[in-house]
Amino acid sequence: QQQLVESGGGLVQAGGSLRLSCAASGRTFRMYVMGWFRQAPGKEREFVTAISKSGGSTYYDDSVKGRFTISRDNAKNTVYLQMNSLKPEDTAVYYCAAGAIIMYRTTPSQYDYWGQGTQVTVSS
Repeated sequence: QQQLVESGGGLVQAGGSLRLSCAASGRTFRMYVMGWFRQAPGKEREFVTAISKSGGSTYYDDSVKGRFTISRDNAKNTVYLQMNSLKPEDTAVYYCAAGAIIMYRTTPSQYDYWGQGTQVTVSS
């Protein structure tokens, strides 16, 4: 079982950067595909990015490709999301998720564990 705790959200101006972290408590962190999702008010939760168990493969939604970078440190049981060139439309609650799956999935229901979320607000 994984308990996930996100941190690093906040308020930033458009064009700025933030780095989110997600710390996992379980000892089998390296066995999970890790993903980041986000949910804006009145919208469904949407896929942002995911990383393979080893960290060797990453996947991005087109809306963040070239601006966001996902990484993981299996020794520290932590996954990161570096967000650059932020836009107001990136404003949302960001969630990390762990999936006992073979490869990345973009559907929230494919992931088994979720963090509580961290708010990211980008002002124009």
